[in-house]
Amino acid sequence: MNHDLAESVFVIWSSADVEVAENLVFMYTLNAKLNQWWKTVRLVIWGPTARLAAENAMVQERLGELLESGVEIWACKACADQYGTSERLELLGVKVLYMGAPLTEMLKQGWKQLTF
Repeated sequence: MNHDLAESVFVIWSSADVEVAENLVFMYTLNAKLNQWWKTVRLVIWGPTARLAAENAMVQERLGELLESGVEIWACKACADQYGTSERLELLGVKVLYMGAPLTEMLKQGWKQLTF
């Protein structure tokens, strides 16, 4: 996929706190996409959020809304494998892949980054 890098943001979601997810991560990524603040909005599930996303029904509902709005959702495969959640995340529509190289590439390409 060709991205306009000046208009691309990725959000690393690493906090397993549900309040952080609801009031920061989901709110920002959804509004960023719906209001066209960025052409490409990518949410990266990293660390303990892999378990939260696989187990929490509210979080799953919100991830579905994000996907429907056009937010890309990726998850770190190493993390998801560690928590035993890779298959569940894929069933939710999340792209599960080893993130070291893609993350490095996004940074080198100049994507904007937020971390919660």
